[in-house]
Amino acid sequence: MGAQGGELYHRQMVDILQAIWGEGFLSPGGPDEVARLVADADLTGLSILDIGCGAGGIDLALVRAHGAGYVTGIDVEGTVLSCARALIAREGLGARIGALQVVPGPLPFPPGTFDVVFSKDSIVHIPDKHALMAEVFRVLKPGGRFIASDWLIAHDHAPSAAMAAYIAAEGLDFGMASPARYQDAMRSAGFVEVSTTSRNAWYREAAKLELERLRGPLGAAAARIVGQEFVDENIGVWSRMIPVLDSGEHCPTHLRARKPR
Repeated sequence: MGAQGGELYHRQMVDILQAIWGEGFLSPGGPDEVARLVADADLTGLSILDIGCGAGGIDLALVRAHGAGYVTGIDVEGTVLSCARALIAREGLGARIGALQVVPGPLPFPPGTFDVVFSKDSIVHIPDKHALMAEVFRVLKPGGRFIASDWLIAHDHAPSAAMAAYIAAEGLDFGMASPARYQDAMRSAGFVEVSTTSRNAWYREAAKLELERLRGPLGAAAARIVGQEFVDENIGVWSRMIPVLDSGEHCPTHLRARKPR
């Protein structure tokens, strides 16, 4: 699935992902998975940076369901940010959520700015995990927390033929890393209480249901918006993803760490 106008998450992509995962969401699980991610954290009144905020649904959930004080959502692509800004404005939450376009590289914030750095299935697009975690550590306040999920590969060797075929079908700039590499990146940055929790068992079943929906009425409805050819492309993506979920090589994972006080 190639980008249109240079963007990976072009309008067709945004529309079909929202059809599958819900308005404002470009990755699996919707608000329920956000809730599972933050279940052991009290976010009431806290300042949160959301890396890769996408179409804005996550940030609405962080404010409405989890009491975040202010969420700064950042992304590199204009199309998703336009969707996020429209959703934030429609829901009357412009005073509590910002959506900023940034360029790849160091985070454009002073040291010690945020109580929490959050990300959901977005940092897969950032290949240098050690540089990323050093930046996350820098912008967190002492005692601040890193809470994220990401799409990981089970190892740091060359992907299997099945995994390579899935990644090629996605057509996205995946920079997948293993749980061990993420743990090393977090610890090397100075984090403590580092943990990784596999979500493979959940998503390998959820993905099969998503594929059924794409082949059924949801796919037919989406085709009226994005075209049958694009729906068929995504059916191909899911068909290649499920075997590598079943094998465990593709392992969506929760990531958590804390900056010492």
